[in-house]
Amino acid sequence: MAGKDKIARKFRGVEGGLFTKVTKADVGDSFASMAGQVVLMGWADPFYPDPSVPETVKEALIEAAQCGIASHYTMPIGSVELREEIAKKCKAYNHLDVDPRRNIIITPGSDSGLFYAMTVFLDPGDEVLVPDPSYPSNFLNPTLMGGVTVPVPLDAANGYQFDMDAFERCVTDKTKMVLITHPNNPTTTVFRRESLEALAEFVIRHDLILVVDQAFEDMIFDDVEFVSPASLPGMWERTVTVCSISKGMGLSGLRVGYIVACDTFMDVYYGGAVNVLGATNTASQLAAIAAFRDTSFMAGYKAHYDRRRQDAYRILGSVPGVKMDMPQSGFFCWIDVSELGDSTEIMDYLIRQAGVAVNDGKNYGSQGNGCLRIINGCLGSDDESEQVLQRIAQALRAYQEQD
Repeated sequence: MAGKDKIARKFRGVEGGLFTKVTKADVGDSFASMAGQVVLMGWADPFYPDPSVPETVKEALIEAAQCGIASHYTMPIGSVELREEIAKKCKAYNHLDVDPRRNIIITPGSDSGLFYAMTVFLDPGDEVLVPDPSYPSNFLNPTLMGGVTVPVPLDAANGYQFDMDAFERCVTDKTKMVLITHPNNPTTTVFRRESLEALAEFVIRHDLILVVDQAFEDMIFDDVEFVSPASLPGMWERTVTVCSISKGMGLSGLRVGYIVACDTFMDVYYGGAVNVLGATNTASQLAAIAAFRDTSFMAGYKAHYDRRRQDAYRILGSVPGVKMDMPQSGFFCWIDVSELGDSTEIMDYLIRQAGVAVNDGKNYGSQGNGCLRIINGCLGSDDESEQVLQRIAQALRAYQEQD
């Protein structure tokens, strides 16, 4: 095809599901097309597909439509009122004292925010160190910008914490950036303070930029300390933090994210915002303001997620041949099924046998081979969620008993 031949080299190999089967949940519409036929436990969208908008957020959305303000832009960098609320959150939770008029930019979701955060730094050939396993976009984004993704393996035996010897083996004179998701998606790992301090020392010594996706920062269990890397000594001037209201607040459909960074970085982000980001949906920003002003609903969400991670650990962890640690964060679990067989084949088997679609670990880096990611935070009912987990466990047992 002539048109396909004209696609730039950096986009070759990127598939959207139009010509071949793509199992990644957020590519094309093949995953969504299964809705109604199977339970979709592959989207990190809290309580999907059941309604879950807090009343205060719903009221803000209705008011935005009724008063007519929703038809107008905000500034491309986002509503100052929303940035002020985020600054309060950053101080209270992230221990970052930021100026809402200088250090925050609103983005239409954290995925676009993550891409925008990176693009101002990378030139063709620049290398980006990415822990493996990690969020799929972390591997693809540098390539789309003409850079080179360099996976750095994480070891399950080490609790998926950073192996700084592995980082040292991967760094070169072309390395410009380290890109991490913290807490990690898909392993749920909360990187401990000592791991982050070791990474900070590495970043400073090699004169690198650290980009941190903190989409799942809100839901951490068992009193594990959450440390924002930007709060560590010497890291504010080297760190770009990308956050979201999609996960902990369960407001995925509003598509609101934000970037927090120092003045030097933010001046460039502000300058290019209208060209790349446009302006985030006005009604969604008003709803986000309401969510930040009254976060009481999040305690109920955390209780849901806590019950469900324990259900998942009890039900799936009891299947012979399945290895699973108690999830540390978020609303999903990461299970090792390598003793049972190929993870892609098992994923397909679960669709047929259990009527459940999950994520193949291969999408999360080479270290994800043999694993599955299962979203246990979807569905509005805890009972229904448990029933689906039981179906998965039963199917996994049946898979082992095949001839």
